[in-house]
Amino acid sequence: MMIVKFKRNIYIYLIFLVALLTGNIAVSEAQVTFKATAPASVVEGEQFRLSYVLNQEGRDLRLPDLSDFDILFGPSTSTSFSQRTINGKTTSERSVTYTYILVAKTTGTFTIGPASISVDGANYQSNSLKVEVLPPDEKSSQSSRGGGSSSGSATVSDNDAFIRAIVSKNNPYEQEGFTVTFRLYTTLNIVNFGRIQFPEFEGFMVEEIDVPVNQQLQMERYNGRNYYTADLRKTLLFPQKSGQITIPSGRLEMVFSVPSGRSVTTFFGSQELMVDVNKTLVTNPVVINVKPLPANRPASFANAVGTFTMKPNINTTQLRANEAISLRLEISGTGNMKLISNPVVEFPSNFEVYDPTVTNALNVTSNGLTGIRTIEYMAIPRYEGNYTIPPVEFSYFDINTNSYKTLTTEEYSLQIAKGDPGSITSSNFVNQQDVRVEQDIRFLKTGEPNYLSISNFFVGSLNYWLWYIIPFVLLVVLFIINRKQARENANVALMRNRKANKIAIKRLKLAEKYLKEQKKENFYDEVLRAIWGYFSDKLSIPVANLSKNNIENELSKNGISGELISRFMQILDTCEFARYAPAESDAEMESVYNNTFNAIGEMENRLKKSK
Repeated sequence: MMIVKFKRNIYIYLIFLVALLTGNIAVSEAQVTFKATAPASVVEGEQFRLSYVLNQEGRDLRLPDLSDFDILFGPSTSTSFSQRTINGKTTSERSVTYTYILVAKTTGTFTIGPASISVDGANYQSNSLKVEVLPPDEKSSQSSRGGGSSSGSATVSDNDAFIRAIVSKNNPYEQEGFTVTFRLYTTLNIVNFGRIQFPEFEGFMVEEIDVPVNQQLQMERYNGRNYYTADLRKTLLFPQKSGQITIPSGRLEMVFSVPSGRSVTTFFGSQELMVDVNKTLVTNPVVINVKPLPANRPASFANAVGTFTMKPNINTTQLRANEAISLRLEISGTGNMKLISNPVVEFPSNFEVYDPTVTNALNVTSNGLTGIRTIEYMAIPRYEGNYTIPPVEFSYFDINTNSYKTLTTEEYSLQIAKGDPGSITSSNFVNQQDVRVEQDIRFLKTGEPNYLSISNFFVGSLNYWLWYIIPFVLLVVLFIINRKQARENANVALMRNRKANKIAIKRLKLAEKYLKEQKKENFYDEVLRAIWGYFSDKLSIPVANLSKNNIENELSKNGISGELISRFMQILDTCEFARYAPAESDAEMESVYNNTFNAIGEMENRLKKSK
C-alpha cells in the first residue's frame, strides 16, 4: 500500500512539473503582503476581530503588545486558494488569514503595533492600526428600542435613527471650500431605503465627493450613545456670496426591523418577533455664516481662494515675425480652481493675441479642488524688433494666513527677427474662344445701311483719344481708392471697430444654438465672449486689458448713459455667476440672450450718434 501511494505521488509531481514546463499553469510569485485589519471603533466589553492576511505560507507569527485588550481566542487559521485562467494561461493565488478575538479593557484610543512573520527566511511586518474604544450605552437607553412594544405597536423613535448634516466649517470665507456630510445614525437593522430628497444648495458652487457604495458601518458615539453610522452623501461647497446662507432640510424614507414586543417559542427556545417599520428621517437645517473677503484686494486678484503655486513656461524668446509664441501658466494647489480668473498677460500692442486655452486636471477632495489648471496664451508678432512681456501677476487669498498673496513670473525679453515675406501669387485665367465666321452662308443685313466717309480716319479722332484717356483716368481713380483702402486696413483699430457689431451678432447666433440645445455652460461662455469681444473691438482695448472699470470709464467718455452701462454690467455678472451656479431655466437663459442682443443694438446706435 505504501508503494502504491508513493508511485501515485510521483505521478502527480511529474504531471505538475510538465504543466509548468509547457506553460499551462503559472504559480503567481507576487510580492509578499502582510496586512492587519480591525474595526476603527468598538464598544468596551464587546468582542471584535483582529485579522492578519498573508498571501504566502508563513511561520513564527509574532503579535505586538496587546496589553490594553484581552485575547479571548486565537489564532484561528484559514487558507484560501484561487485559480484564474485568462487566454489559456492559468494563475493561482493563496492567502492565509490569522484571526484573533479581542475585548477592550477600557475606553480610549489605542494603537495596535505591527505584527511580524517569517516567509522563506525573511521577516515581514504588517501595518499598525488605531482602534477607538467607546463606552457602552446605559441600560436605560436600551429600553427605547422597542418604542411602543408594551402596546403591541412597534415604532422607531428619533433617538434610534436619524440623519445629521455635518459641515466642516460654519464660518468660511466667500469662495472658500467646505464640506457638508449627510450621515445616518442608527441602532436598528436597516431593511431598505426609500425615496431620498437631498436639499438644494442655492448660493453655492457644488462638487460631489465620491462615497463608497458598499461601505461598512462604523461605530460612533453621539449624545452619550453608540450608533452605527454611514455617510450617505458628501458634497464640497463654495459660497458665492457673503452673509448668512441656510442649507435647508432633506428627507429620507427608510424601513427598519424593530422588535414587535411579542415572542414565539421554537425548538431553539423563545425568540422575539421582528416587524418592518417605515420611518421618514429629516436632516437638520444648517446656517452658514459666510465672511466677505478683506477689502484690500490687489489689482491682480484672480478670485482665487485657497493655497496655490504658479509655474510659467514660454516656448521660445527668439523667433521670426508671423510665428506663434506660447506662454503657459500652470496654477496648482487646492481651492476654488474652477472659479479663478485667468491672469492678465500684457503682450505688445502689435501682437495678434488669441483667447487663452484652459485645461483643468482636478480632483475633488474634502479640502477643495486639488490639481493643476493650465492656461495657455498664444500670440503672433507681426513685425520684427525687440519686445518685452512684463511679469505676470496672480494674486489669491490664502486661507492659512487669512491674507492676500501675489505670485509673479519673470519678465520675458523677445527678439523677433524678420519673417518670411511669403509668396503672393496671382493667377489670371483667361478663357479664349475663337470666333468662327462661316464663309459659305452669311446673314443678310436688313435696315438702312450706314455709310462711312473715306476721308474720316480713326487715328487722331475723339474716339481714338478717349480710348487712352478713359483707362488712364480709371487707373488713377483705382490707385487713389486702393491707397485709401490700404490706409484703412493698416488702421487695425478702425477695422475692428467697424466689424465689432457683425462679430458680436455672429457669436450671439452661436449662443442661440447652444440655448436651443440646452448647453448652459457653452451658452454663457459664448455670450461672455460676444460682450467682451464687442467692447474690445469698439473701444480698441485688448481683451487681456479689459475690465469692468475701464469699460465703464470709456463708455462714459463716449456719452453713453449710466442706465445702458449698468445693463451691460448686470449681464456680465449674471453670465459669470450662472456658469457655475445650479441649472438655470430656459426662460432665464432666453432672457439673458434677448437682453444682450438688444443692449448691443442700442449701444451700436448710441456710439454712431456720438461720433
